[in-house]
Amino acid sequence: MSGFLDRKFGIAAAGSTPLREVTGGVVTFLTLSYILFVQPAVMGAAGIDPSTALFATCFGSAFACVAMAWLANYPIALAPAMGHNFFFAFTACGALAMGGMGLSWQQALAANMIAGLAFVALSALRVREHVIRALPPTMKHAIAGGIGLLVALLGFEWGGLVRASPATLVQLGDLGSPAAKTTLIGLAVLAVASARRVPGAALVSIAITLCVGVAFGVAQWPERWVATEFAVQPVLPQLDFRGLWESSHALEVVLTFFFLMLFDTIGTLVGVGARAGLLRDGELPRAGQALFADALGTVAGASLGTSTITSYVESAAGVAAGARTGLASLVTAALLVLAWFFHPALASIGASAGESGGIALHPVLAPVLIYVGAMMSRSLADIDWDDRTLALPAFLTLVTIPLTLSISDGIAMGCVSAALIAPCVGKARARHPLLYVLAAIFVLRYATR
Repeated sequence: MSGFLDRKFGIAAAGSTPLREVTGGVVTFLTLSYILFVQPAVMGAAGIDPSTALFATCFGSAFACVAMAWLANYPIALAPAMGHNFFFAFTACGALAMGGMGLSWQQALAANMIAGLAFVALSALRVREHVIRALPPTMKHAIAGGIGLLVALLGFEWGGLVRASPATLVQLGDLGSPAAKTTLIGLAVLAVASARRVPGAALVSIAITLCVGVAFGVAQWPERWVATEFAVQPVLPQLDFRGLWESSHALEVVLTFFFLMLFDTIGTLVGVGARAGLLRDGELPRAGQALFADALGTVAGASLGTSTITSYVESAAGVAAGARTGLASLVTAALLVLAWFFHPALASIGASAGESGGIALHPVLAPVLIYVGAMMSRSLADIDWDDRTLALPAFLTLVTIPLTLSISDGIAMGCVSAALIAPCVGKARARHPLLYVLAAIFVLRYATR
């Protein structure tokens, strides 16, 4: 068996062993396992049955991990992307009165499916390189940082740390409330566990926060830990492509899903690849196969009932534990499938603990959102603030995303301002031509609202 694995995945040639690969796969699973609690709650806000969302998360992610292992042989796991899921639930499916697009979850999943299929079709071409080059690096870092702030803001809301204010829109919440105290204790636990490099720090935090929440009366122990029935709502027949294209936001939401998928995937592949020593002259071998596996994951996830599935930066934890080949991704896939059989416990832990100012509270999950937001904001350090032609566009992108709860509005602000400033200072040719096309599309979008 070990001989077959070595021939298939080149374990010895990669300087690894089967044991290291298995260990790395387990560590990666533990590190990203928070998504099993978060995703059903987020998709539930969009109207998708939480059990169906969990099934789609487990099996869609497992499928994508297998594709990554078999096609690209990389120790990179895939799961629903943080930030993408919030765009899906709170922007694409958000109420028009709250600045959302007003799509049904059936229409939003159809848009996600189209974006995934487009990514599959373009994976063998060089179109993605042109799209990636259209946005300056500083803008890409600002988008990632803005998404991090958005995720953290929702964590603050879910934990009761902030609440609505008639005067300032948002203000400090009641830190003495059971939900807020549970969130703060959980965040402290997660911060310490992460600083001490505890494998699966997020999972440890959720377990301890659950105990604290039970003591404070804002959480409850699962009535059942292991599933005894497996009823899942079929999603694929419900995808509403006709209703999507009747919406004025159809093109916008499809393009947003596509761009987010593209930029996140490239950043993760390069980042984890560099950590694993996989880059060759600054390029990632088999990047096309990895992007193809990523796109297949999104198509599978949309057909089952979850938002964009993409490469996870948490895979770096598995790499740090020794993973170097696709065998680690196969191990992660197996654990994702196994997790489905414990879905009653996962659903109970992620359940709402009531509301505060119209916002559902999830104090057991809130610390993880805040911490993930902090980690995603690391990209802000890479913004070139000395470049005056891009500093303001980057800043507008960064702050617009959390203030409007809209990733697309943040990208629009950045693209339009960057396209306006460059020609005015004689640097029109310093920007990719496609940037001006994107800016024109955004201007047209707002002018015709």
